[in-house]
Amino acid sequence: MGGADFWNNQERAQATVAELKAVNSVLKPLEEAIAAGGDLEALEELAREDSSLEADLATEADRLEKMVDALELASLLSGAHDSSDALVAIHARDGGTDANDWAEMLLRMYSAWASKHDYAIELLDRQDDAVAGIQSATVAIRGPWAYGYLKGETGIHRLVRISPFNAEGKRQTSFAAVDVAPEIADDDTEVEIRDEDIREDVFRASGAGGQHVNKTSSAIRLTHFPTGIVVQCQSERSQHKNRATAIKMLRARMARIQEEKREAEKHAQHQSKPKTGFGSQIRNYFLHPDQRVKDQRTGHYVGNFQSVLDGNLDGFFDAYLRWNASGSAPTAEDDS
Repeated sequence: MGGADFWNNQERAQATVAELKAVNSVLKPLEEAIAAGGDLEALEELAREDSSLEADLATEADRLEKMVDALELASLLSGAHDSSDALVAIHARDGGTDANDWAEMLLRMYSAWASKHDYAIELLDRQDDAVAGIQSATVAIRGPWAYGYLKGETGIHRLVRISPFNAEGKRQTSFAAVDVAPEIADDDTEVEIRDEDIREDVFRASGAGGQHVNKTSSAIRLTHFPTGIVVQCQSERSQHKNRATAIKMLRARMARIQEEKREAEKHAQHQSKPKTGFGSQIRNYFLHPDQRVKDQRTGHYVGNFQSVLDGNLDGFFDAYLRWNASGSAPTAEDDS
């Protein structure tokens, strides 16, 4: 990075900076823990001679324990694409207008989590509903180990609340599907996309975007015949840029399918482990009769609905990584 010509190739330079940031996200906490261990050892020797330091010793021991727990958790991010950026697709499912509103709430939730961790967020595609919320949206979340942390969010998210769109104030159950895939580099040879396997459809972009977007057929939809995957992008005015982004989205979805196959083989010996994936219900969010959010797989529970919607998701991510590594059966009960 200190080379005079480092920034001549902006794309390659930015990739190198991102790589350095990912490496430092592991090395710096490790160095801090090693240093804290040395300090703790020295403090222990002093405490043997001065009992008034015992409280400080207990505090430092607790701090080091938390550092080690964090390092242990980071070691679970060992998947083939865990260090990659993430593409998060959200789709409204059953529940009518409430489901569309719920899908947009989830989009804000993941965006808030990304902002809290200083991750970059790019909206790749958004289909607004005519009444409220969204029919679907796809965002890229870019930062160290973004996919590794977010991959466990793939599945169905269920919301129970008093519907703001129902004049009678009835309780409404809504569903939204989340699909998370790793953002794969164009030169990654693991994922091969052949032109003859793709059908490309061009159509007019919908929603806000100015006269040019709405009058020009710039939006791209790609259908991959071997897998049945369908992706689309309309975020740019340029058809060429939308196609490049759609190819990236397709590549990401294909990489996730390959990773799911590897995970299935890894956990084949744990027959009691429930099905996970795009069509499986993974989490319940309740606003009525009381506030709570509970993960169906890990049993992780938060009694503050708004805190979760504000992007405080780390507890769910940590619980999923440990649960997935253990290969154990679910601990959660079925909530109704």
